[in-house]
Amino acid sequence: MIKVEIIFLGTSSAVHSYTRNHPAIVLKAFGETMLFDCGEGTQRQLIFAKVSPMKISKIFISHYHGDHILGLPGLLQSMNFRGRETKLTIYGPKGLYDLKNALFHLGYSKIEFPIEFIEIGSETVESTEEYVIQSQYVQHNVPCLAYSVEELKKPRFLREKAIELGVPVGPDFGRLHRGEEVEINGRIIKPEQVLGPPRKGNKITYSGDTIPCEEMIEFAKNSTILIHESTYINDDADKAEENFHSTSFDAAGIAKASNSKELILTHFSTRYTNTDELLKEAKEIFENTKLANDFMKINI
Repeated sequence: MIKVEIIFLGTSSAVHSYTRNHPAIVLKAFGETMLFDCGEGTQRQLIFAKVSPMKISKIFISHYHGDHILGLPGLLQSMNFRGRETKLTIYGPKGLYDLKNALFHLGYSKIEFPIEFIEIGSETVESTEEYVIQSQYVQHNVPCLAYSVEELKKPRFLREKAIELGVPVGPDFGRLHRGEEVEINGRIIKPEQVLGPPRKGNKITYSGDTIPCEEMIEFAKNSTILIHESTYINDDADKAEENFHSTSFDAAGIAKASNSKELILTHFSTRYTNTDELLKEAKEIFENTKLANDFMKINI
């Protein structure tokens, strides 16, 4: 398995608290540092978390409510001040190009390093030999995307089977494991002859903001870790519905229905000074649940 580290930079919702910043999550994997959402104060949280903003290669925005994007102007300007030269790619739902125009016309700042803005919908965002990133529209009161990052794990190489077929130990093993055919003494050996069954890699899914919906359940199927918003407790379900958010009860139901292995709750309303009740409610439905806190790290 590829080493994956998740760092929660902000776990509040629309308003800061003494202990919780606006939403932002770092994912370090595959030799990359990716950022999901960028609430106000994110660049300061990066300092405390000892994550260099210069190493961020991609930023994924779930939607354009202020608590998810107002840290972006300052972060980009700081990258520029520090002499960034490498390209940054920013993904987001419909409306991203309007955000781009606003960012480049805010104050007297100048952005001189390359930034690619890519507006996306429900689709495969990027696919490499190591991972696939997907996005899915969910149900909020503005266009909003959930994201998943899934490791593409190669089937196990059946060494003894390869030797039995006459493949000499050496470079041909690697070629077959990469999916290439090789020729041995005039015979073609195909990868499927020496590879085991498909193996599932880790999958991390992030909900963005959403009411419980079938789209989210299907999108989160078989997640290793589901990071889901949990703005309200179930006693405030009417507020959750009115504001197109989820309760901890809702999030747990989605984790269970999607066959996720672990649920991490985040995006808490500041009306709850003690979040124990959110955890208790979720655990009644889905036992393997944790509450996110600012600077919490998860390694898988």
